Amino acid sequence: MINADDLGYDPGITRGIFQALREGVVSSATLLVNAPDSESAARQARGLAIGLHLNLDRGAPVDPGFPREWCTVDGGLDGSRVDGLPVDVVEAEALAQLERLERLLGQAATHLDVHKHLHRHPQVLEGLSRVARRAGLPVRSIDADMRGALRARGVATNDHFVGESGATAYWTPERFAQALAALPTEGVTEWMCHPGHLPELVTTRYAVQREVERATFVDAHSRTALEQAGVRPKDYRVLHEAPLTRA
Repeated sequence: MINADDLGYDPGITRGIFQALREGVVSSATLLVNAPDSESAARQARGLAIGLHLNLDRGAPVDPGFPREWCTVDGGLDGSRVDGLPVDVVEAEALAQLERLERLLGQAATHLDVHKHLHRHPQVLEGLSRVARRAGLPVRSIDADMRGALRARGVATNDHFVGESGATAYWTPERFAQALAALPTEGVTEWMCHPGHLPELVTTRYAVQREVERATFVDAHSRTALEQAGVRPKDYRVLHEAPLTRA
């Protein structure tokens, strides 16, 4: 699975993700439902494989009962304090964001993941797991410990994970080729990516890097490499199918 994070974050980012989905090899995306471009992105995404990119880092909370003492002075979410959020607050906000996604998109989410991997914090993982279990949705795991914790809670998850966002672009043509050569022959692997055009409205440290990732995933050489390796990217709905082996 090649999943693009941050759909709806910004109009420029959204356009780049749709290009990677429609012209490139990206197979799914996850939508922020409380970001500047959420509604427009959702309208354009209908019929595609879209999950929820749970956002506890910035923007207004979706749950009307979200405790204001956990918000910033302007009423927004505060990612720096997420490690103190009570489990029931996380659960309520995750459910509210999932329900908003379904209203905006007019279809069910394929899976759940979390902006900035904030489900590394135990209470975020627990609150999210409760919603995922109730909805019957998989959740992205980024390492073996998280994978084990999710499965212990009865939540389906990927078997392997590759991806990062740092000072330089993660997905270059060279990294793409290396990851493809190292792709496990069994199980479900997610490649997390952040393609996009330069942001127009939001400030993010991962900006020009998105252009590099977008170019990597729309490059014809990437499609050819996947075909030659016998790999056809899918989305998280594959977890409801029979176990896979690499072609």
